[in-house]
Amino acid sequence: MSMTDPIADLLTRIRNANSIGRAHVRIPHSKLKQRVCDVLQREGYIKGYRQVASEPGEGIGPQGWIVVDLKYGEDDEKVIENIQRVSRPGRRVYTRAKDMRPVLNGLGIRIISTSRGVLSDREARKQNVGGEVLAEVW
Repeated sequence: MSMTDPIADLLTRIRNANSIGRAHVRIPHSKLKQRVCDVLQREGYIKGYRQVASEPGEGIGPQGWIVVDLKYGEDDEKVIENIQRVSRPGRRVYTRAKDMRPVLNGLGIRIISTSRGVLSDREARKQNVGGEVLAEVW
């Protein structure tokens, strides 16, 4: 099974698990996905994540899994209301630091792949770097 857009897969797995109230979701590991999870954790959208080794026969090879611990509010309200891909393999979306506008008046974030790593739009504006807009979360 080849995957053409691993970031879309990551976001879809998080969105699906979140919509049914799961505590954890397992995603095939890659460095880029791990960096996206770093941003989600720094910005408070997930509790955390950990890397888990894959067992032989699971069909994903030796890279292992990322287990994401999803976060919910006190009355089980969802912390992530919407998580969506912006830049796709067929249509890349880039932005400059000075063109970045806050998502939902600062209530949401964009996840941006920059020359200084994967950052939230807030961090990218602070460091004055632009890059590819991977996703929006609110």
